Amino acid sequence: MKTSRRTAVIAGVLIIVGTVAGLLSVVPSVEGPDCLEKVSESTDQVLKGAFFQFLMVPAYVGFALALYPILRKYSVSLSLGFVGFRIIAEAFQIIGVVLLLLFLPLSQEFVIAGAPGSSYFQTLGGLLREGRDLVNHVALFLALSIGDLMLYYILYRSKLVPRWLSVWGVIGVALAISASLLIMFRFIDVVTPTYITLILPWGLQQIVLAAWLIIKGFNPSATVFGTAKADPDGVQMSTSKV
Repeated sequence: MKTSRRTAVIAGVLIIVGTVAGLLSVVPSVEGPDCLEKVSESTDQVLKGAFFQFLMVPAYVGFALALYPILRKYSVSLSLGFVGFRIIAEAFQIIGVVLLLLFLPLSQEFVIAGAPGSSYFQTLGGLLREGRDLVNHVALFLALSIGDLMLYYILYRSKLVPRWLSVWGVIGVALAISASLLIMFRFIDVVTPTYITLILPWGLQQIVLAAWLIIKGFNPSATVFGTAKADPDGVQMSTSKV
């Protein structure tokens, strides 16, 4: 029981660390058509954003690894899938960090060239910004979403946390997926109110889930000990408790 409680607290803290790092990783200077000029004037902002974006990698992967020993008692395959998609998502996160840092040398060359009004620098800057958006807000989000759907399915079936919290998570993930698809097909941009509105429910659910794990922990009556046996749906339920 103490191990389960400690795991819940660690998982909740990692959610908060990842969320705060995500908010601090926002770099307004790379948004907009004049991003190269703005980046050249705000190098520290880009470096800070890259640092906090990289900090999200151990926080997000650590969250999945912390939960794995608990989740695997209910479904080995889904818990492995959750961890696997988290790792894939954070690989995209690292690519996003690299793309962000590439703005720095490009902006420096832009300034050295005299900041021409129309040049290949601006074309490269636009492509770099577009590629970063696709990595951060499409590829990364879709990988996170698929993994989290597996997580919430296990949580819903096991009742480790209240079912309303799992349902909220599924709805939030569905809206986040729709936001990623709208960006991928260029219906919306990452700075539009529509995008923020679509991803907000998932973000709020993460905060509530973190608070629940830290304060309440897992449902003691649902925590599985000992051997487990897979049910017809592939989710393992306990057959013996201590």
